[in-house]
Amino acid sequence: MKLRKMILVALLVTLATGTLCARNVRHPRQLRLYVIDCGRLKVEDPSRFNFKKEELKVLDLSVGCYLIVHPKGAMIWDTGVVPDQSFKADGSPATKEYATATVPLKTQLAKIGYEPVDVKYLALSHFHWDHVGNASEFATSTWLVTKVEHDALFSSSLPPRTDASMFAPLKDTRTVMLPEADYDVFGDGSVVIKPTPGHTPGHRVLFLKLAKTGPIVLSGDLYHYPEEVNSNRIMQGDVVEQTAASRASLQAFLKQSGAKLWIQHDLNGFSKLKKAPEFYQ
Repeated sequence: MKLRKMILVALLVTLATGTLCARNVRHPRQLRLYVIDCGRLKVEDPSRFNFKKEELKVLDLSVGCYLIVHPKGAMIWDTGVVPDQSFKADGSPATKEYATATVPLKTQLAKIGYEPVDVKYLALSHFHWDHVGNASEFATSTWLVTKVEHDALFSSSLPPRTDASMFAPLKDTRTVMLPEADYDVFGDGSVVIKPTPGHTPGHRVLFLKLAKTGPIVLSGDLYHYPEEVNSNRIMQGDVVEQTAASRASLQAFLKQSGAKLWIQHDLNGFSKLKKAPEFYQ
């Protein structure tokens, strides 16, 4: 009787804290990529990117989140800019600083058939506010992160516009510290996190080998605008030599692999992608 009571208490605690095991979600046989619209950043002055207004076709930046579904499990890549709890019950857009989002991330995941608890891995291109907005929602996932990025989030000095509520629960979550080399998430070469330091010390991009769409690379913030690709403009605050070297290395990889570069902040390019619950495979 005492044992049953202990089990019941443990179950109630689990329900209260949200630390439930993943539901029995059936994953597809082929790799899928779901593109999720997680908002927009208003850019009035692009000088911090070392551009003048007239040099760019579009000033504002998109904010994308990406659900990668592999036969062995699902991974979320970047979690948006506006936390879901910022949305009001009336369904109106939510804002944070100069960012706006129209639909909560969890609402969009639900349309795919997933909840955060169903996501096996959480991976962030880097620790800036417009990529970690809903990281806390994935505290039941295994966090794939470099030590330098992990330590930056839990240091005494947070990055600008970032608050601890975005990621605090991750401090106690299951964590895999990424190596300085490529990291093959599922062990078959189809989902690979690649080191591209410069924008932040532990910045990463994501390579996906999709059967029908072909190979692609999600850029993180290695690039913000397509105009950066050929102009060699580098954002203020980056370590210029590192970013330049990371770009050169990635361009060589793109040429060798035939992968297409998807610039996550390219609003024009992002608007043309099909959005979840549609998918690429």
